[in-house]
Amino acid sequence: MIGADSFSSSYSEAREKFQEAVVAAGGGAESFKHPGSGPSGEELATDAAWFGPSEASRVLVLISGTHGVEGYCGSGAQIDWLRREEFKLLPADTGVLIIHAINPHGFAWTRRVNEDNVDVNRNWVDFSAPLPSNPGYVELAEILCPTEWTVEAQEATARDIATWQGSRGPRGAADFRQAVTGGQYTHPLGLFFGGSGPSWSRRTQTAIFQKYLARAKRVGVIDYHTGLGPCGYAERLTVFPSEGPEFKRASTWFGTAVTSTKSGTAASKDVTGDSIGGSAALLPHAEFTGIGFEVGTVPTPRVLQALRADAWLHAHGNPRSEQGRQLKAEIRAAFYCETDWWKGMVAGQSLLSCRQAIAGLALQTGV
Repeated sequence: MIGADSFSSSYSEAREKFQEAVVAAGGGAESFKHPGSGPSGEELATDAAWFGPSEASRVLVLISGTHGVEGYCGSGAQIDWLRREEFKLLPADTGVLIIHAINPHGFAWTRRVNEDNVDVNRNWVDFSAPLPSNPGYVELAEILCPTEWTVEAQEATARDIATWQGSRGPRGAADFRQAVTGGQYTHPLGLFFGGSGPSWSRRTQTAIFQKYLARAKRVGVIDYHTGLGPCGYAERLTVFPSEGPEFKRASTWFGTAVTSTKSGTAASKDVTGDSIGGSAALLPHAEFTGIGFEVGTVPTPRVLQALRADAWLHAHGNPRSEQGRQLKAEIRAAFYCETDWWKGMVAGQSLLSCRQAIAGLALQTGV
């Protein structure tokens, strides 16, 4: 299937394919080496490649791997774009910056989080100010991340979760999702932990933006994610309210199916410290239009269960044990559907979104 061979079976393979595609396209990738290493001792790095005139005032940025294991999707889409030689179709005064594996540790180790259990998509907050509170998560923390991961423990915590939701009436399920996924800054070994300071990935993205986007006047960002929504469907979501200019531009570029976490129309709940908002904050000199490209995989309860198991594994278990390997296979399956048709769906929808964004950068929308 078209585009399927651009996807990989490991971080190392994805990085090699990306670097080869960049060279074949006549470009060069700048590597930002991570201080850690992969499970086989391999080097970890974020790679950045630029296409188009160096002085371009309009720039599209493609980011993969914010959530580590979700990098399989974004990497494949980026490599597909390169192999199709889309860079040859760029209009005048337009560049494309591709950031491959911004969270290489999570990608290589099959984790959604980074080397410090930090969710990079909750890390873009002001750590010099009081951190956002999440009392719902505090109530749920020990239930979500028990010290044992036996059948009995899973059954007991499932009952506790149902009791917590039931105590909140009709909004129980929605309140649960918001409490769990909105971001928390109190439990370093828990789920969706935003960190205690800027992560390596955040600092690296900041350095890349400062180097490559200082002259940009209009910037579009596509940040690739997986795990929410119908399998194979790519939701284009924003983190801005539907009445604001950022959302209106995104709708002009990508169509009326664009959703908003702020307005409650997206599959994702509204989160604190998200990377799209963080990217916008790095570009006060530019008109910013950014979306999360969120591709569905498996049902949400299975995704959450895989995340809970992975958190337990790294806090209390042994990732290299037989149980560890089983749990790693499950979290990989929760965020990466390794079928040609799913990969083809990703590649096709990504190609369309990239073309829409490049066309959108040339528009004078007035919003």
